[in-house]
Amino acid sequence: MGKNPFQNFVVRFEPGQRIYDEGDIGATMYIVQTGRVQLFRESKGDRRVLGEMEKGDFFGEMSILEGLPRNSVAEAVEPADLIEISSSTFDKMIKGNIEIAVRLLRKLSIRLRESERQLDELRVAGTAAAVQIAATPASSPAVSVTTGIRLVTEDETIAFALKQDETLIGRFDPVTELTPDVDLTECDLKRSVSRRHARVVRTDDGYALVEEVGALNGTFVKGEKLEPGHPHPIADGDSLAVGMVQLVFRT
Repeated sequence: MGKNPFQNFVVRFEPGQRIYDEGDIGATMYIVQTGRVQLFRESKGDRRVLGEMEKGDFFGEMSILEGLPRNSVAEAVEPADLIEISSSTFDKMIKGNIEIAVRLLRKLSIRLRESERQLDELRVAGTAAAVQIAATPASSPAVSVTTGIRLVTEDETIAFALKQDETLIGRFDPVTELTPDVDLTECDLKRSVSRRHARVVRTDDGYALVEEVGALNGTFVKGEKLEPGHPHPIADGDSLAVGMVQLVFRT
């Protein structure tokens, strides 16, 4: 195995230690190598959590792109090793890990769309004071579904309806703020499921499960490990393993 090219940039933070405070001027961003980091805002003693960053997630990138003051507080939840990226190494990082570049573009695109949506609502209402900006709806949550195409947890306590020709399975991504169609965040206590892990696809012959390229910890159908990017047919009653989360496909 080759040496991590960013090993010299790894910084250790202990639980409760702040990486930066809201309003700080910085010229670095961070990538989580191990541990977890919480992003939050404080107002009059209240803490509003924005998200938790885990291995592979990054934050603080606006200081690299625009030199803006930090808009949140970053604090280690547990012992965390972070790769600290300065503007001088940012270009190297992007060239060495295209996934980071793609997620960064997605995040900026989502922010732009949300800003445009809010501006449209303000224009329609005629005044900002008259508008209550509704939160962007997340994907359909896990519900009690007894009929139709669905994924069911092994203990049959939670079911996810599959209503589209292509359904993304994964976990909420705090970097891009994207929620997959089947969000296993609450089912995956060990965080074994990738942000974009697999897809259930409707085919001419029925349904198939496809593992996303780059997904960690594997995807299995009846114990058989899938090859990333290759559809594997699934049928009613098939046991599926997405990371360490056990599911059953039901029609």
